Amino acid sequence: MSSASATLAIWSGAWLGGAAAPDDVLDALGRWAPLTLVVAADPAVAEDLDLPWPTPQDVGSATLLSVLRTAAPADEASATVELVLPVAGDVAGLPVGSTFAAAALAAGEGVMVGVPGAAGVGLVPTVEGPDVLRWTVFRIVLPHPRRDTALGEVEYSMREVVRDAADVLGSAPAVVTRRAGDPRVIIEQRLAAAQSHPYPRLSERITRVLDTADRVDAILDAADVAAPSEAPTSTGAEARETTVRSLRTAVRTARRVAVTDAVDRFLHP
Repeated sequence: MSSASATLAIWSGAWLGGAAAPDDVLDALGRWAPLTLVVAADPAVAEDLDLPWPTPQDVGSATLLSVLRTAAPADEASATVELVLPVAGDVAGLPVGSTFAAAALAAGEGVMVGVPGAAGVGLVPTVEGPDVLRWTVFRIVLPHPRRDTALGEVEYSMREVVRDAADVLGSAPAVVTRRAGDPRVIIEQRLAAAQSHPYPRLSERITRVLDTADRVDAILDAADVAAPSEAPTSTGAEARETTVRSLRTAVRTARRVAVTDAVDRFLHP
């Protein structure tokens, strides 16, 4: 699993759909940090959802489950869970002009839960320390979800993305600095970190897409470390940056589509 938000989205989808127990969700979140802090985004949210504000408190991960169940009641068939992975220039899918959108953009991740077009909640994680993860809870109106790319299309495109990422790594002259390391070791470390956060039971295709996205991300991380601080020419640097940016976009798209597909299968089997 690539992020705390991906873990929350996919495991809460499994739980809300009856394919996982509450303890499974808590165990998965606990792998990111043993201590979970929760705080409301504002006083209105604090009163509405009975959450601490303005100081985060150790109310436990179980509080998050209560928030999720409030946003997605068992008798609401239209409820969904959406993973968002926004970056500057790509904020589609976020509630326009909301404080949640700003927080999710700053964090690069977030989760939206509820009925599209109606009131729901947004959650954004923040690392408070090596063993502490804070979740800020927002009240939002859920946008109608994007379904711009099919899972099969993503799986096919990711094969080419893997080759392109390998080309980026191969074209990056290694520089001997204290920061540089063996790209193979860096890739193995990144993959091991991702694999330490397990998925619930998923289809083989969804698992392949998520694993491929992790591999591409690891290759690009290794390329960042191996690349020189200054490209030989500004044109070369710009071309490389354009390629890396497009590959990072492909990774985010693959993860978002795969998680969305998994949650849909859990909630609407």
